[in-house]
Amino acid sequence: MGALPCTTFQSVSVNIIIGGSEKKQGFRQCFLGGLRCNDFYRSSSCEKEDILSKGQRVPLLKQLSSSSHQRHQRHQKVVIAGKYPQNVDLPADLPQSKKKPFPIPVKELRRAARERQKNKKGRPRRPIGPPRNGLLVPELIPVAHKVFEARTQLVNGVAELLKVVPVHACRHCSEVHVGPIGHPFKTCKGYNHGARNSLHEWTNCFLEDIIVPVESFHLFDRLGSRLTHIERFSVERIPSVVELCIQAGLDLPQFATRRRVDPVYYFGKQMFDPNEDEAIFDMKKTESNELLKFYEPSQQSNNKLLSSEEIQNLAEQTYQAWNTMRQGTRKLMRKYGVKVCGYCPEVHVGPFGHRARLCVAYKHQQRDGRHGWQAATIDDLIPPKYVWHVPDPHGSPLRNELRRFYGQAPAVVELCVQAGAATPEEYKPMMRLDTAIPDSFQEAGKVA
Repeated sequence: MGALPCTTFQSVSVNIIIGGSEKKQGFRQCFLGGLRCNDFYRSSSCEKEDILSKGQRVPLLKQLSSSSHQRHQRHQKVVIAGKYPQNVDLPADLPQSKKKPFPIPVKELRRAARERQKNKKGRPRRPIGPPRNGLLVPELIPVAHKVFEARTQLVNGVAELLKVVPVHACRHCSEVHVGPIGHPFKTCKGYNHGARNSLHEWTNCFLEDIIVPVESFHLFDRLGSRLTHIERFSVERIPSVVELCIQAGLDLPQFATRRRVDPVYYFGKQMFDPNEDEAIFDMKKTESNELLKFYEPSQQSNNKLLSSEEIQNLAEQTYQAWNTMRQGTRKLMRKYGVKVCGYCPEVHVGPFGHRARLCVAYKHQQRDGRHGWQAATIDDLIPPKYVWHVPDPHGSPLRNELRRFYGQAPAVVELCVQAGAATPEEYKPMMRLDTAIPDSFQEAGKVA
């Protein structure tokens, strides 16, 4: 008898076959009334009642019965998937003799390039859009202003919190610890660390230890000629985040930049600029007092002590500024190119890296001091500076034998949390807040 029209149960489409059978996957499966036996036993109770009410006979199958299916469901593992994992370890430090990995593997870049070339065949050439044509992206201009304001608020907030929360910095390396007492971990790699058994020598901490300064050359024209080695002293260096904001539409009177009105055109690799003969500057008049804050934090010396509520509000605002700056910078980096050296932490904001031979990393003599430019990530532009998380600042200090039970977090986040801010959800797995810390080394040895 021929096959009848198709019927669907639980997104399973089968053909109704009467008196037929099919052999599949090594066992016999019977069809009756358009329903496979396995699909019947896996269906819900409502669907079973609907099938039985139509007078359809349910065939028997020895390989999979209802009792065995229920027993199989009873022994299934229950997996609760959350937005963030339970515990997260920091990425391993790469040796200085190796180059940084590319954010996107080279094979993926080549595959995407081949796809673009394949899709271009037989189609007219599309016009180049901003910012490659020299114009600004209108949607990112307010983002650049928000990032600059968030950076200003972050610098001022961290400078105020350093007066309230005790923070220590190692005298010989870049290690920082947020807490009343420096940690006892033997992780120092500074000068003469072997004589000190890799123990840190703690001293006072400054703003630059929390917010790592990353500077780059300021470009008057981001589409102009590349910076040469001879021009390295004649071009001013400013914070990389500020340079990115300037190229995205932020206007600062101290730093002149070229704003084009007409787009540029490319003929092969040559660029034709219709604005080349005209020196066009779209500079807005703003108060210089507000724009100098990224150079100098708030110099207002408040002798009065802040209350606990004011400190908590300041910590919340500081973390929100940190989060806003990172998210806004990530949006700007999707459109405006930012390069980083694969061997050293040098960052350049622009479509192409500069030609100044300033690299002093591993085997720089073979490259004549030239940088190995590649696409930068958000951590290259805004280093998080990870520190150890202190579960209870007023409790017992950290212990060296229980080191694997402690978590870590960015220095700014740890500073805000100890000042009274709520712990962010995205950093809880990194801090290992759900890990029970043993009381002694004997208990730690019994943990699997």
